[in-house]
Amino acid sequence: MADALKVILQAERELAAAFEEVDRIALENQERVLSAFRKNRICEEHFAERTGYGIDDYGREVIDQVFADVFGCEAACVRMQMVSGTHAIACALFGNLRPGDKMVSLTGKPYDTLNKVIGANGYSSGSLTDLGVNYVETDLIEFTALDTMPDALSDSQLGEAIARVAPAKLFHIQKSRGYSTSRPTLSNAAIARLCRVVKEIDKEAIVFVDNCYGEFVEESEPVSMGADLMAGSLIKNPGGGLALTGGYVAGRRDLVDNALIRLTAPGIGGHLGVTFNQNRLVLQGLFLAPSVVSGAVKGAMLFAQALAKVGLKVDPSGPSKRYDIIQAIEFGKREALIDFCRVLQSYSPVNAHVAPEPSEMPGYEDQVIMAGGSFIEGATIELSADGPLREPYAAYLQGGLSYLHVKTALRGVLSNCKVD
Repeated sequence: MADALKVILQAERELAAAFEEVDRIALENQERVLSAFRKNRICEEHFAERTGYGIDDYGREVIDQVFADVFGCEAACVRMQMVSGTHAIACALFGNLRPGDKMVSLTGKPYDTLNKVIGANGYSSGSLTDLGVNYVETDLIEFTALDTMPDALSDSQLGEAIARVAPAKLFHIQKSRGYSTSRPTLSNAAIARLCRVVKEIDKEAIVFVDNCYGEFVEESEPVSMGADLMAGSLIKNPGGGLALTGGYVAGRRDLVDNALIRLTAPGIGGHLGVTFNQNRLVLQGLFLAPSVVSGAVKGAMLFAQALAKVGLKVDPSGPSKRYDIIQAIEFGKREALIDFCRVLQSYSPVNAHVAPEPSEMPGYEDQVIMAGGSFIEGATIELSADGPLREPYAAYLQGGLSYLHVKTALRGVLSNCKVD
């Protein structure tokens, strides 16, 4: 095909204005993080290792407060014992829902792994529905995607739609697109609108946001825009590529406390739990996160702009404003999706010699192909791509610890994939 570097350089020139906006947001977020570090007087003592119960682990306590300050909310819990973003979300949901309570998803069907937690597709042992929580779905994406849908409904029409499924103990909002090529990622402004209308109808309800992939992409977070609670993963955006594992829950203090009780036990909550000598990496990763996330956003834009030039369907488009780090790329054919992931894997810093194969993955309905040659297993803030082996055979690209790595990998994809 045409010279790959020529395509990339042209794409960069076309994205210059969009890149400037990404840099502006990154600067605002970096100042916010640094302010939280200064406010909480971070010092070397907070990096100290504790053992056993982890009683009076000052590092753990200060990390919780730093995350709360950065996110703009009352409280946060950051724990290595949360094994994934899905686990953090599960702690938030199970901690705040009881048998007989009603949970409503305002953004339609959640992605595969969360479906298992909810039990949305029928019986799933230990799921929310298995334990007696009533679950309802309604898709209000079209009402809230104001940036891309000028015909979005008015507040009164949105209120009527929410009133049909209210009241509920908890309203769930998924910020990111998940494994979907059709639904947009929600901006925090759109989430704020949903929160406001929900509270007008059902002021006692909890509004929960799955914030995975969205941290530091905008200048705010959902809990500073009206959401009561949110959760995410440390091996995604807020870990900055350094956190080895873990997740967080942040928002209203009583709701965060309930999530901690679910993670540990009544009477223990957030008072115990060692951090496995990870405090330094968690804080350092958070400090780097605004810069790393901005590079990942630019990388996603660059992939979109360049691959659109060779005829692939991408969403969002290259210069589109971003609300998470995910870039959907449609291939239309099983073999083309597999080929893309294999080439991307070959440009990874780890396991570049390995050829990914479609396989079953816990929590997913279809086989998944994944390019993930990362320093930290499963870290999607590192350059990676994955997708289910089902129509429209789309890869969901995300991450990149450095923009230069993303650019190098894109050159490899353009040179070696049969994409034109």
